[in-house]
Amino acid sequence: MKKLSTWAKIFSRAEASENSGLFVSLEELLEQRKYVGYLKHIASKLSLSNQAGDIKSAFKGRGIELEEIRNYTYGDDVRDMDWRVTAKKGTPYTKLYAEEKDREIYVALDLSPYMVFGTRKQLKSVSAAKIAGLLGWLSQENKDRFGCMIYDGAQNYFFKAKNHKSSLIAIFKKISEISQSILQSRAEKSNFAKQLKILQSSLKSQASVFVISDYNFMTEELKKTLAGMTKRAKVYLINVYDILEDIAPKAGEYMVAEGDKKLVFSSSAKSFQKEYKSYFEHKRAEVKEFALKFSCQYVEVRGDIEIYKQLKLF
Repeated sequence: MKKLSTWAKIFSRAEASENSGLFVSLEELLEQRKYVGYLKHIASKLSLSNQAGDIKSAFKGRGIELEEIRNYTYGDDVRDMDWRVTAKKGTPYTKLYAEEKDREIYVALDLSPYMVFGTRKQLKSVSAAKIAGLLGWLSQENKDRFGCMIYDGAQNYFFKAKNHKSSLIAIFKKISEISQSILQSRAEKSNFAKQLKILQSSLKSQASVFVISDYNFMTEELKKTLAGMTKRAKVYLINVYDILEDIAPKAGEYMVAEGDKKLVFSSSAKSFQKEYKSYFEHKRAEVKEFALKFSCQYVEVRGDIEIYKQLKLF
């Protein structure tokens, strides 16, 4: 009989050596910096595309904030012409932009024990941690202030947004520490929504918040909290999931275990394969529909695929 058990049995001995994929080290978070250039390259390509949408980037760039509209003068960029005002006034007008200052980038990182799951490459908690690391470096490169709220299933650790490398490293150390400690924690009822309210009360206008979770508990309380957060910040929902939550296991018998509880099931029936896929698709669709309703940007990240290839934030 094939076995599919808790995270400790998911990985082979070879994969478990050097703790590969079980938790994230400080060195791995520091290494995420090498992917920043790739994301910037994507942003550059999208900004030149005539199919680019109207979603404002979370990070600073040319002409983010409209400062004033004044008469056009020789040397002004024609791309900044305000054609509506020009048509109304009968004389050319142009828009002046100023780069936003003190832009705050926050990550709300779900590292509760429920994220300690993965069947290939790494646990969802590790994927989530690496995403946070990459966003931290991207903020640093753009001279944005970066802060983080980390939830370990029992309490949260809040780091106020700062534009200092020392602050970023302190956040990384805590993320690494928690990603290891939760391996020994028991999953209790998650209350991520309550922790997000603490972050919400600290936000300034024009902040951007990246909420990284698997959203397996998309409760009404969580929806209400996220909806309230959109009134004060641009919210990005990053949904981390495992390949087993995308593709049903091959035909056969499997055993799953959690603590002392065990369950044996067969995946051979075609009806099982169909219902299995539909169940997880529906869960992701629920988060996506919520994001659309409240103007959040929604991103899906599957743990066995390189993160930087999926993290489209622009």
